[in-house]
Amino acid sequence: MPKKAVPTSATIFTYQVGFGDCFLLRFTYPDQMRHVLIDFGTTGLPESTAKSQLLLIAKDIAEKCDGNLDAVVATHRHADHISGFATSAKGNSAGDVIRTLKPRVVVQPWTEQLDLGKAALEPKLGDQQGLRAHALAFSNMQKISEHLLEQLRLRPKAFSARLSAQLRFIGEDNLTNASAVKNLATMGAKQIYTYHGGPSGLDSILPGVKTRVLGPPTLKQTNTISKMTSKDKEEYWHIQLLRLVSGSALSAGEEPLFPGAATYPGGKLPMSARWLAYRMKEVHGEQMLQIVRALDKQLNNTSLILLFQTATKKLLFPGDAQIENWRFALSNKKIASLLTDVDLYKVGHHGSLNATPRSMWSNFSKTGTASKRGRLTTILSTMPNKHGDVGSNTEVPRTTLLKELKSQSALHSTHELAKGALYDEIRINF
Repeated sequence: MPKKAVPTSATIFTYQVGFGDCFLLRFTYPDQMRHVLIDFGTTGLPESTAKSQLLLIAKDIAEKCDGNLDAVVATHRHADHISGFATSAKGNSAGDVIRTLKPRVVVQPWTEQLDLGKAALEPKLGDQQGLRAHALAFSNMQKISEHLLEQLRLRPKAFSARLSAQLRFIGEDNLTNASAVKNLATMGAKQIYTYHGGPSGLDSILPGVKTRVLGPPTLKQTNTISKMTSKDKEEYWHIQLLRLVSGSALSAGEEPLFPGAATYPGGKLPMSARWLAYRMKEVHGEQMLQIVRALDKQLNNTSLILLFQTATKKLLFPGDAQIENWRFALSNKKIASLLTDVDLYKVGHHGSLNATPRSMWSNFSKTGTASKRGRLTTILSTMPNKHGDVGSNTEVPRTTLLKELKSQSALHSTHELAKGALYDEIRINF
C-alpha cells in the first residue's frame, strides 16, 4: 500500500454480545481493506441468541477479514470485553478462531504489562514502586471476586434476589480469565501496552489515520485512576479483602458467635426476629456491593480511550472509561477541543451515566435532532436489566442517557437489534 494512501470509508460491525463489547472496524482503501477488532466479550447474552453466539461471531469476523486480522485492541480486562478471546483444550473456541487470524499487533492498556517484560514496549512510568502497588491491587481485587462468588455458592439465599444478582454479575466480570489474558498476550506479532499520549501501534497499519491514545493515564501522569485506593495505594484492596472475609458469616465450619447460647433448630427464627435478621443480611450485602462496585470502577478507569482521526472524520472509542480516566484527558484544553467535532462516539460502559462526561457531551458540536446535517452517530453495545437498578438510578443503560442519545444523535444500539441479527453495520464515509 502506498505511504500516502488514505481510506475512503470506515465500516463498524457492532456484534450482538448482549452485555459486552465487540466491534470490528473495517477501513476501506482504494486497493484493499484493513481490519481492527476492538474487544470481544460478554457477561450475558440475550435469550434469543444461540449458545454458540461467540463462536458464530468469531467465524464471521474471520470471514469478513478474509482470514487475516490486522490488529486487536483489548480496552481492559473485564470479562465483558475479553471473554471471547478465551481458548479451549480442543482448540475450537472463539478465542482459538481469533488466534488463527494472526493479528499483526495487539494493543492493551499499560496496566496489563505488570511484569514489564523486555520484549514489550515499556510504559514510561518512572515509578516502579507505584507499578508494583498497582499490580498488588489487581491481585487482591481478584481474590475479592473469588471470595464473593464462593460466598454466593455456599449460601445462595443469603441475600435478596436483587443483591445476589448484582454481586454475582460484578464478581464474575472481575474474575481474571486466564485463558483470554494469555491468548491476548501471545497472539500478536507485536504487543503494545500504552497510555495517555503513548503510541497506539496502529499508525503503520492504518495509513491516513491518526490514532490517538487519550487514556488511561499512568500513575506518574496522575493518580486519579487510583482514587479508590484511599491513602495507601498498596494496602487498600488488601484491607478491603480482609474486611470482606472477616465480615462474612458464610464460611463453612465457622465457630458460632456466642458458644453455648440457645439456638433455634433448622434456622427458624421466631417471627419477631425475622425482620431484623433479614435487614442485617441486606446491610451486609449492601456493604459487600459497595466494595465490589469500587473494584469494578477501578478496572474501568484503566480502560483505553482511542480516537481515530482522518482528514475529515473522527471516531471515538473509549471502552468503559469512567470519570477519573476521562478527567485527565479532558483537563487538557487541546484534547477537549479535539473532541468537539467527533463524528462517531462509541457510548462508554454500555450506557452507564458516569462513562459519558456531561462536559464532553455538551461540547459535541454535531449533536442535534434528526434534521441536522452531519449529525453525530452513536453506537451502543448493551443489554438492559443486567447491571444496576432503576431504584438507585444506577441502571445500565441509564434511562436519561438513552433518551438524550436517541434525541440528539443517530443511535445504533445492540439491545434494539432484530431477533437473530448477528450485528449492526454502520458506514462512515470519509
